[in-house]
Amino acid sequence: MGTRSRIAVMHGNNAKSVYCHWDGYLEHNGALLNEYYDSAKANHLVSLGDVSSLNKTIGEKHPFSYIGVMSANEYDAQYGEMTTFYGRDREEKNVDFQTSTSFEDFFELCDKCGAEYYYVMQNGVWYFGTTYVGNQYYQTLTPLAETLASLKETENV
Repeated sequence: MGTRSRIAVMHGNNAKSVYCHWDGYLEHNGALLNEYYDSAKANHLVSLGDVSSLNKTIGEKHPFSYIGVMSANEYDAQYGEMTTFYGRDREEKNVDFQTSTSFEDFFELCDKCGAEYYYVMQNGVWYFGTTYVGNQYYQTLTPLAETLASLKETENV
């Protein structure tokens, strides 16, 4: 089972967002977004619709899976750093980004898709939060870079 997340880019008061199925936790999707996705790349990511697995690059259309196509090692060597999209790579329909006009609407989308974490690019800065009730980051927009740095400090203690 995946750790689901939702990834958004703010445009004024509107958020364009996509579902991401795998590895939505801070140490994976959070770290990748923070390190590899500036505002322009985040907009491109969201424009391509729902994501199966986020990676360092957006990449190009590629097989959704190695099964029946090539060995896992060959697939990894060729496509391993590319993000995999449901629409572009598996040609699914109805997987376009969705637009929210308020944080409440966006949070409802997170809840409906089962997202455990969410990431929001706003004015060139990544923020995150969680849908876990009782968690300190529940329904917040917390600066992602600061939180990731804090996690690294905790790991080094």
